Amino acid sequence: MARSSLVVLIAGLVATSLGAQQQLGTKIMGGLGIDAGTQGPPGLYIIDRFLEFRSDKARDRNGNVLPIAGLDILVRGNALGAAYTVALPTGPLLTFGASLPWARVSVNSDEPLVSIDRLGVGDIFVQPFKIGAKQERYDVVAAYALFAPTGKFEPKSGIGAGRGHWTHQFSVGGAAYARANRARRASALLSYEINGKKRGIELWRGSILHIQGGAGTPIYQGIVLGVAGYGLRQVSDDRGAALPPRIKGARTRAYGLGPEVDFVIPQFRLRGDIRYEWDFGVRARPQGRVLAVGLAYRAWGPSTRR
Repeated sequence: MARSSLVVLIAGLVATSLGAQQQLGTKIMGGLGIDAGTQGPPGLYIIDRFLEFRSDKARDRNGNVLPIAGLDILVRGNALGAAYTVALPTGPLLTFGASLPWARVSVNSDEPLVSIDRLGVGDIFVQPFKIGAKQERYDVVAAYALFAPTGKFEPKSGIGAGRGHWTHQFSVGGAAYARANRARRASALLSYEINGKKRGIELWRGSILHIQGGAGTPIYQGIVLGVAGYGLRQVSDDRGAALPPRIKGARTRAYGLGPEVDFVIPQFRLRGDIRYEWDFGVRARPQGRVLAVGLAYRAWGPSTRR
């Protein structure tokens, strides 16, 4: 395979595995952290999440750096969505959610000389249900979600703001609290993704297993400082007649770790989080850094008085 084709292949991998995501589903690792395995109280939430992934190197299936001079990868995404949580008569919480992201994927290199830049609306996310229970010292959650291939996808290059296939995502997780006030906490969410056939091309992405979470403690009124982390493993091979021979049998793997700051502004009914994480232990994908910024506004709640 020519080196220029290799860079295009990397760009396709970036577009496939690093699409925009939000606390309504998971795509870029690092998008969830300290509250990954929790649910908010009953109410209607408007959620906005920005993510950025930067990389200047890519690794092969054995973890070796690929020989691409001047490699510069930038992926940015922003998702605006809504989530509605209700308390069932029997006690559990039930959440419905949906969002529409936009994404930009840019891949450049000096040797070989390659320049790729794509911008557009991404794949719609729909979460038919997320069910969970809250106890004094712990939470448990389980969810099903899907990503619909509504974003622009180019079958020839494999690059676009969308991923070009349906994804079904099943998740389970929870949180533990050091005290009854639930301020000092740790949580995690384990997800399994099943990917369908890509639109216009004989190619199926292998299934992905990943976990995201973190732990934090209050440092000031309304502010929590902690650490977030993630792990990702591809558990089945990519397949299809269009799969380049060079990457047959290669399975993606990555881990990440970094700081997180959460904050709450009760008078404005706002909750936010900021985290920055670094990849390590990477196989068969770019290695880089993730910046995630999220903001949630509680537009309505059972106790709200107008």
